[in-house]
Amino acid sequence: MDVVRKIKSKVSADFKMRGLMLRPDASKYLVEMLESVNPNDLEDVIEKILDAVEKQPLSSAMIELSVMETAVQDCSQSCDENIDNVFNIIGAFDVPRYIYSVERKKFVPINMTKHPAPSLCGVARDKAELFRERYTILQQRTHRHELFTPPAIGSAVDESRNKFQLKTVEALLGSTAKLREVIVLGMITQLKEGKYFLEDLTGTIQLDMTKGNILFFPCRWYEDSVFHVNAFGFPPTEPSSTTRAYYGNLNFFGGPSTTSVKASAKLKQLEVENEDAMFVVLSDVWLDSVEVMEKLHTMFSGYATMPPTCFIFCGNFSSAPYGKTQMKSLKESLKTLADAICSYPSIHTSSRFVFVPGPEDPGPSTILPRPPLADHITEDFRQRIPFSVFTTNPCRIQYCSQEIVIIREDLFVKTILSQGHLTPLPLYVSPVFWAYDYTLRVYPVPDVIVFADNKLQGL
Repeated sequence: MDVVRKIKSKVSADFKMRGLMLRPDASKYLVEMLESVNPNDLEDVIEKILDAVEKQPLSSAMIELSVMETAVQDCSQSCDENIDNVFNIIGAFDVPRYIYSVERKKFVPINMTKHPAPSLCGVARDKAELFRERYTILQQRTHRHELFTPPAIGSAVDESRNKFQLKTVEALLGSTAKLREVIVLGMITQLKEGKYFLEDLTGTIQLDMTKGNILFFPCRWYEDSVFHVNAFGFPPTEPSSTTRAYYGNLNFFGGPSTTSVKASAKLKQLEVENEDAMFVVLSDVWLDSVEVMEKLHTMFSGYATMPPTCFIFCGNFSSAPYGKTQMKSLKESLKTLADAICSYPSIHTSSRFVFVPGPEDPGPSTILPRPPLADHITEDFRQRIPFSVFTTNPCRIQYCSQEIVIIREDLFVKTILSQGHLTPLPLYVSPVFWAYDYTLRVYPVPDVIVFADNKLQGL
């Protein structure tokens, strides 16, 4: 009886910590389910159930029995991993969307917010939300960094001196005194010709960058409504493990699993056991080139005795893009590739093939995320090569507990981890569908990001 009382008390306390309460029948049901759980695993199980509860469209903070039954069922399914969860291709338009709630200090599914479902034909609000969400993610991540967390009570003086405090533009605008050594997180905008401004969620302020080498803005001083910049840099990066420690097992990445695959001990074990798993990535595979096809034959013959888990082909798939015959030519080129694959039975039956379109392949535009190649181009190939997937650009691949992002774009990659985004560039340089900008986030940071470009890399 004491065990049941302790579990009930634990459940009640944990739900209250998230602002939730249980109906008596829901509480009784959950306690009965938890009686068979190992005491050492109780904390983790309750956390998973709470995450499953909060994924549902709740009408109030009072949890009904039906909601609890659904949450427990979801958790039971996620714990029973099967072969379908080992390898998954996740298109950009299938990535789940979570909105960061400033009030609750956590991410919540879009169906628990007032945000409308995303659409390719975005409205003005979508463009504003794009920048607001990018900023909010970097802001909450920066506040968790050791340089910006408040010093612990009773800590050494030296530790306090190494801490910094972020200021908002609103705080600067409301100050009448000259401020020194101010740090602001914001975005550079040009609201007037020849003049640059710093913008955050609270306002804008004019910049003087004549003292520095041209987002982090450590300021020499603030005076007369002008922010005099001494130096600036990018927001600090954050390891995936740190992000997940704050937000639990939410499946930001996508795929069939209801929780993050990082939490699956079974998938990790499968990954360890299958140490020979291999992925081959190629970019700018010109299928209409005789030389390229000869090289592909050479590659297939080399791998025939030990077929890779997956071949990832990134576009462009034609050496001569555009023109009225491009689609017909590409369809014929895919037929030639299918012939080549079928001539190596071990690869044909064992390996998967993933195709990521390039910027000059047939499609609606170069705006990201980019849809897959049209079905009428790939239909014959998919019938002959059953383990083939024509997906979006970018796309995500989940293999066991590993999270892999593939993007075919000619990018300068230095800032991507700091910005938490695959294309941290102005929209006129790298246009995106406003409502689907969230699919380009790399947050939490995946295990691998493959930037497939058309450049030869020096060693």
